Formats: sequence, C-alpha cells, structure tokens
Amino acid sequence: QVRLAESGGGSVQTGGSLTLSCLTSGDRYMRSCMVWFRQRPGKEREGVAAIFAGDNTWYADSVKGRFVISRDDSDDSRSTVSLEMSRLEPEDTAMYYCAADDAGRCGTLPPIPRHFQFWGRGTQVTVSS
Repeated sequence: QVRLAESGGGSVQTGGSLTLSCLTSGDRYMRSCMVWFRQRPGKEREGVAAIFAGDNTWYADSVKGRFVISRDDSDDSRSTVSLEMSRLEPEDTAMYYCAADDAGRCGTLPPIPRHFQFWGRGTQVTVSS
C-alpha cells in the first residue's frame, strides 16, 4: 500500500512562485514512478512532471523551464516529492495531484492518469492576473 499527501498549494499573483510537496510512504517499488498531475477547470487531468529511475525527469511542454520536480528519500519507507513552480501564470490554476506507481508507468510519457493506482487528495493552486 502507498499513501500520498500533498501540501503547499495556495493563491499567488502572476509571476509568483509556489512549492508543492507530496509526502509519500509505503511500498518503495510502487513509488518508483512519481508524477504530479493537474486538473484545470473544465479540462481533463494532465501530467505536469514526473521523476523516475533515480533522477530521470519529464516535464510537460507548458511548464518546461518554470517547474522543477525533485525527490528526497528519507529512507526506504518514505520520501518527499516536491514541485517547485515559478513564473506562474493564470493558466496554471488547477488542482494538483501527486500520483505513484511502479517504474513501468513512467515508460509511457506523457503519463496516463488511469494507469496510476495511488493518488493523493490534491492541493489547489490559484494564480490571479
């Protein structure tokens, strides 16, 4: 079993920054592929950034150069996956979710939401102009 808990959302103005955190615990293998997804109002859930196989990363084109994903493994049973977001735009307004699954899920990029078993409850990010 894997548990995920997001934090760090909030409201900022255009150009501002936020850092989201996902505290993870449980089966290490099932946390091999970690992804931040977001769901904007009226849109489907989409992958934003992924980290897998050590320090390999992937970013959606819309966030490249503005978002950075990282992972801090405290020990084998828990870790924190962060998403540093800068130069935020109103189009970044969304509910952000942390998701986890085995390494194979990161073999398909952009990541596909329905492929992921484990999800956090999400944290809201609102960017005002």
